[in-house]
Amino acid sequence: MEVIFSAAMGELASRSMSFLVDRYLRQKVAPTEEERLRSLQRLLLRLHIIIEEADGRLITNQSMLHQLSILKKEMYRGYYTLDVFSCRAHGEDRTKDHQVNNSFALSVFNPAKRVRFCSGNSEDAAQVELLEQVLSSVRDTIEDVSEFVMFLCRCPRLHRQPYNMYLLLDKCMFGRQMEMEHIMNFLLQAERAPGAAENLSVLPIIGPMRVGKSTLIEHACNDERVRSHFSQILCFNGDDLKDASLETLRDGGRIKHQNCGMGNGRTLIIIELVLDIDESVWKRLYSAAKSCIVSGSKIIVASRSDKIASFGTTQPIRLHFFTEEAYWYFFKVRTFGSTRVEDHPKLAAMAMEMARLMDRCFMGAAIFSGLLKANFSPRFWSMALATLRNIKRKNILLYGERFSDTWEFEEPVYLRRANKTSSECYVTHADYQTYSPETEPEGPEMVSVQDLYFGRVRPRGNFKVHAWTSHLPPHYSYMFHCGIQALPEE
Repeated sequence: MEVIFSAAMGELASRSMSFLVDRYLRQKVAPTEEERLRSLQRLLLRLHIIIEEADGRLITNQSMLHQLSILKKEMYRGYYTLDVFSCRAHGEDRTKDHQVNNSFALSVFNPAKRVRFCSGNSEDAAQVELLEQVLSSVRDTIEDVSEFVMFLCRCPRLHRQPYNMYLLLDKCMFGRQMEMEHIMNFLLQAERAPGAAENLSVLPIIGPMRVGKSTLIEHACNDERVRSHFSQILCFNGDDLKDASLETLRDGGRIKHQNCGMGNGRTLIIIELVLDIDESVWKRLYSAAKSCIVSGSKIIVASRSDKIASFGTTQPIRLHFFTEEAYWYFFKVRTFGSTRVEDHPKLAAMAMEMARLMDRCFMGAAIFSGLLKANFSPRFWSMALATLRNIKRKNILLYGERFSDTWEFEEPVYLRRANKTSSECYVTHADYQTYSPETEPEGPEMVSVQDLYFGRVRPRGNFKVHAWTSHLPPHYSYMFHCGIQALPEE
């Protein structure tokens, strides 16, 4: 027995030593950058599978939606990191030809923490450290996702499944699933609170200019559940409500949807404000609305001002701009579609700089993704990149730091010279206009954004530019008002 026991203990000690030596050697030999990138790619594939499955399910639980939002942020950060490292070599090569500005920023946990890819050991060490942090973060996220997957299996599937992510982005609202479900819960929830029938429910939506308030509302109004729940949907802007009278609500506004056979007479009122609305005007408007619409009707009011939060009967929705990582993912998927980005590293490098220059502008992403996707030529993409660079450089020279916050910038934006020798430039004004195929505006001539940017036409005086047309019903087109102005002194 003692002999058997000694042999067993010897074998156990030998295996323990082998395990410790093997573990020590693994720790001593650090994985290379290429091995880390491959590991990150495998983890992101697993994470992408979970997210695509979740996007195909109807999730109403707010905690699950919050966790799904975290998963997506990790996926965006991970793919952003992969693309930065992939584009780095091509960016460095092309910098010599002044075709790509080598300033790809890699953000990890602190959005303010940026690393520029430069030569030198300290920068290389920082890159390795940041890559390791992203890799660890994605790995931890996947390890914590088992309960989410278990509950996800109990969520019903949506009726229509997209074939690919680029189709999904063309048909759905990107990155606003939590906010969309918040709106749907508000609109479809029956009034159960005491006195709810007498108190008209109001949902405020607050966010800066061009963050997507109108787009979010448009998506909610196009949902079949909403159209079946309300007999009509009325839209008003600030100019419609100056007198805040009963007649304004009855006869004014724009009818977005009407079906008297459904919804039991309920009305959804959409109010989009550019400026503040006086509290006394709001009280008159609210009182008029209660007197002319049936119980179960709802109001959504959207504005840049935080003051409208006090008008709500529920917690407001606050919209924020997406992170740089999320914006790059959106722009990349819309631009490349089903084409593998890895097969076009030079185009990806140019696209990544274009995304940086557009500074998370979704209108810019919609315009340029359409132009680039239609012409997969490196020469054309170089022209598009040069155009964006010139626009950015010219307006920074003219306006200085005021142009750094392009979202809030409301002065004319200078695009390009009317001709090479002229001091006059084409300018576009901050506000854009939407119209449906049935309501195409009359007036000055309209040119395409491609013709304007790349100089194929030379319009005179004031004119309109067709920026892009939405894929979503009712297929609104977006139009800018442009003109020619003398170039101010820099």
